[in-house]
Amino acid sequence: MTQAVTFARTAPVYRIDRFNVPSHALSDFMERLHLTQRLLDKQPGCRQNLVLTQPDLAGEFNVITVVEWSDEASLAAAKTMMQQRYAEERFDPAAFMHRLGVQADLGVYRNT
Repeated sequence: MTQAVTFARTAPVYRIDRFNVPSHALSDFMERLHLTQRLLDKQPGCRQNLVLTQPDLAGEFNVITVVEWSDEASLAAAKTMMQQRYAEERFDPAAFMHRLGVQADLGVYRNT
C-alpha cells in the first residue's frame, strides 16, 4: 500500500545537487559554482547555501550543493533570476558541464 505525500507550499524546500568533477576541471567548475552561490545568497528566502567537496581517490571530486529556501515561491523566483542571468551572459550550464566532463544529479527535496 502506497501512501500519498503532500507538501505545503509554504514549507522549506531544498535544492540539492551532486556533481562528479574531474580533477583537471575542479578550478573552473568551482569558480562558476561560487559565482552562482554568491548570487543565490542575495535572493529573498535563501536560508542556507552550502558547497561541500569530497576528494575522490579516482581523480574526481564529489561536490554537493545544498540550498535551503524558505518556500516554493522563493525557489521559483531564484530559478527565474538565474535563467535570466544565464540568458544575459549567454551561458549554457549543461554545455559548460559537458565540456568539463562533469556529471550531475540535480534535485529538489522536501522534508516529509
